[in-house]
Amino acid sequence: MPADLHIHTNFSDGTFSPEEIVRKARDAGLTVISITDHDIVDGIEPALAEGRKLGIRVIPGIEFTTDLPDTEIHILGYFIDHKAEWLKDLLFKIREDRKNRIYKIVEKLKKLGAAVSAEDIIGLAGKGSVGRPHVARALVNSGFVGTVQEAFNKYLNNSGPAYVQHFRLSPVDAIHTIIKAGGIPVFAHPSVSRRDELIPELAAEGLAGIEVYYGKHSDLQVKHYQALARKNGLLMTGGTDFHGLGTGRDIQLGDIKLNDKFITKLEERLKK
Repeated sequence: MPADLHIHTNFSDGTFSPEEIVRKARDAGLTVISITDHDIVDGIEPALAEGRKLGIRVIPGIEFTTDLPDTEIHILGYFIDHKAEWLKDLLFKIREDRKNRIYKIVEKLKKLGAAVSAEDIIGLAGKGSVGRPHVARALVNSGFVGTVQEAFNKYLNNSGPAYVQHFRLSPVDAIHTIIKAGGIPVFAHPSVSRRDELIPELAAEGLAGIEVYYGKHSDLQVKHYQALARKNGLLMTGGTDFHGLGTGRDIQLGDIKLNDKFITKLEERLKK
């Protein structure tokens, strides 16, 4: 049961449709995947339908972007009730704020001599949740930078001159939201946030796992987060954080394959 539990579609900042993701997962030898788009669940149903056709199990998921004063912390949610109306209402509010944020980022970029169109950026997101990766792609398309990573380094990272804060959902808020939706909250790519000292506090609030096996984690980091998970009684999960083509990420579906025991432990936690 090879699994990848961190995948994005074009409903957030990925480049492939949910159906394409399922087909690519099959071709990569995966049998279980989770669609974990940023702050949106609209890609789950099409993925589920395609999964039923191809024999690929799709676990409904989400990735919340949350804020602390000096960093972002991303919280993944697995087995959520993606049809809950209250959840859809909250996600709509977050996405509307994301849209407003784009206009503010564009104003900052214009003052920095990198004028791009907010409408073009929102167009890149289609019907999905717009974010900084779409701004980065627009900057590449307009020739202001050569790569998505350069766009983040030069303009868009958390300390960059065009950064704009978004709707402030705290890590604890995200954890509680996922639990309310019947899901399992997991700390995504913890090495990116560099706030390991918060893990015990978040565990006390209901955090259930750590994304130990992540595309950019070194062997040393994997061992470090294995130890932290054991110490805090947390589950271990993993995934590629696959976004698709032209996103500045070279990891591919199939580069991380969790075995059955990780899915079984998530299911056991779900029953508690």
